[in-house]
Amino acid sequence: MAWKDLMSTDYGLMSLFTIGFVFVIGAYLLRYAFRKMDEDEKNARQSR
Repeated sequence: MAWKDLMSTDYGLMSLFTIGFVFVIGAYLLRYAFRKMDEDEKNARQSR
């Protein structure tokens, strides 16, 4: 019954969308943070 509500109701689909959106934003922020850490490390090595 829970799966039926999740897949077929407005609030279930909005919940799925929200969960998916949170994962996408989290992945983007992790990727951004790792890219900035690599960039900072590269800059630190060049300034030595």
